[in-house]
Formats: sequence, C-alpha cells, structure tokens
Amino acid sequence: MTGAATVAELTYYPLKGCAGVSVPAAEVTPAGLAHDRSFMVTDAEGVFRSQRRDPRLALIRPEIGAGGGRLTLRAPGVEPLELDVDTSSARRDVLLFKSAYRGIDQGDAVAEWLTEALGVPSRLVRVPPEHDRVTDGLTPGTSGYADSCALHVLSRSTLELLGERLAEQGAAPLPMDRFRPNIVVDGWDAPHTEDRARRIAVGDVELGYAKLAVRCAVTTVDQGAGARGGPEPLRTLAGYRRAASGGVVFGAKFAVLRPGKLSVGDAVAVSSWGEPER
Repeated sequence: MTGAATVAELTYYPLKGCAGVSVPAAEVTPAGLAHDRSFMVTDAEGVFRSQRRDPRLALIRPEIGAGGGRLTLRAPGVEPLELDVDTSSARRDVLLFKSAYRGIDQGDAVAEWLTEALGVPSRLVRVPPEHDRVTDGLTPGTSGYADSCALHVLSRSTLELLGERLAEQGAAPLPMDRFRPNIVVDGWDAPHTEDRARRIAVGDVELGYAKLAVRCAVTTVDQGAGARGGPEPLRTLAGYRRAASGGVVFGAKFAVLRPGKLSVGDAVAVSSWGEPER
C-alpha cells in the first residue's frame, strides 16, 4: 500500500498561528522542528490568539535569526520590526486551550506592533527554557506552544484524496498550507497512511505516533489572504473523516523519540504499523 516515501516539505511556525517558514533542512528537538511554536501571541490577559478568531495572524511572517536570538516580523501595512529575543525576564501566566503555562513577555514595542497588525490588543510571549510540557497520545512527548504534539505529519496522497472529494462537491482543491503540517510526505500511495504509521525513521530522527489530528476552523482560513474562505474543507471532511469523538480528523501527530536532523528528500521508513484510530 506504500511506495518509496520521502520528505517533500518541511515547515516550522515560529509564532503560533502565524505564517510558516519552509526550509530544506531542519534540526529536530524533543519539542519538534527547531523554533516551532516557540512564540505565542496573546491578548492582554495572556489568553492565546488563534486563527479561529483572529485569521489575520496568517499574514504575520516571522523570521528567526542569530540561532534563535533575533526575531523579525513583517505584515501588510506595518513597518517590519526586529527585536532581540528575551529569555531572561520575569515569567507571566498564559493560557492555551484553558491550560496554564508560563511565558516570557517580549516587551511593549512588539506588543504595539502586533496590536497594529491585528487590530486588537496583543502581546508576544516566548516559551521559557524551563518549559516542561508533557503532551498526550499513544506516544507521550513535549512541545512548545503547539496545539498538542511536537510534529504534524501529512501526506500528499491524503490531500489529493480530499481534492477528489471536494471536486465531487463542485469545490476547488485546497493547498497544503490550509493544514499547516510540519512534515509533508510524498510516495505513500494510499491516502491516510500516516494514520497507521507507529514508528517512523527519517534522517537522524525517530518519531512515535501520538494521535490523529483533529481539525478545526483554522482549515477554513485562506492563509494567503488572512480571511475565512467558507465551509470547506470541514464540510467535505465531515462526510468521510468523522471521528468517534465527533470531530473530523486529517493527518497525524507525532512525538519525537530521537532528535536529530532531517532534510527534504530524506527517506521515510516506517518500522511499526497499527490500525487507524477512529
């Protein structure tokens, strides 16, 4: 059911909910691709902002420099902002899906910039070095400010099947960025092969399956426009990818068993398989 699978795309998302950075190679830490979701935009009270309510987050394009010590932000209609990343100031309480964590506030200048870019009062926090989050699923792990697990894996064949289902409904296909994966796999002939992979070796890295990726309204946001684009893909996914819990699932989440380096073009070898969860 599978061909010779390889890594087709690698993307990390420095600011949770904002645009991703596509790279030809990446270091993988226990928390996922280096710098992935290491920052989070919050409201004034420390509650995380998401494209679910603030789709303009998609228009903020971050760049990480100086080994993680420098952050540059760009967005339409706002002058670019560069700042030195603060890893030592006092911690503040933040909330992510009603779970309490800590963050290092990055100051008033970037708060004002984000407030102008998004049109709502906002601040920026960074994951503190002592962040010790434990993620759930079949294989536990850790992550920064990701929704849950360290890595989101999605295959091209899975997206191609969705495109066929959308066409049956008279809808246009959707790009991969609607689903914001970290690792895109090419060469798995059967759609949703990622649902069955339990142990994956790729590059220097080993990954362990955690759970299916439950999809939300973020998938309806046009990532290039920073605006909601209608009911798809959730409407179509509900017809063939509804989980027992009642949500819809698309792609899979993985924990990092062995950190290292991986690159676009690396072979993806599955050493353990299981039955897909539903």
